[in-house]
Amino acid sequence: MENIAKSSFHWTCKHTWSRSAKNTAWCLLGCAIGDFGTILFFQITKIPFPVIWIMILAIINGLVTSIILETLILIKQKFDFSSALKTALGMSFISMISMEIAMNVTDYILTGGAILTWWVVPIMLIVGFLTPWPYNYWRLKKFNVACH
Repeated sequence: MENIAKSSFHWTCKHTWSRSAKNTAWCLLGCAIGDFGTILFFQITKIPFPVIWIMILAIINGLVTSIILETLILIKQKFDFSSALKTALGMSFISMISMEIAMNVTDYILTGGAILTWWVVPIMLIVGFLTPWPYNYWRLKKFNVACH
């Protein structure tokens, strides 16, 4: 009979939850800068632009600012630019996309979209954090892969 190694993956490692929370928070910061900045720009300037396009632009800008922030963090950790950029793009892109979509769907459901108010921002941040966190835990625990 074939000897099959039992997987050692589990969801109960406090250290991994803590580390993945830190990684997720950095990703959230980067995404929120571009996302909220875009929405706020259109909200302040009152440029007539369809809500769906503002939200798509906010998602794109959130992804870009998150990649920039994560690349800078990795460079500070002694990665060369090329390796830092590849790591930021490759290891957390699924996390960033899920975070951005979750934040913007939350905004759309609660406000009709592309509107920042004092009460919607914390909800968007919480949803944006919680959505990719289990994926980040899984990836870190199973493959020991993290951006930070």
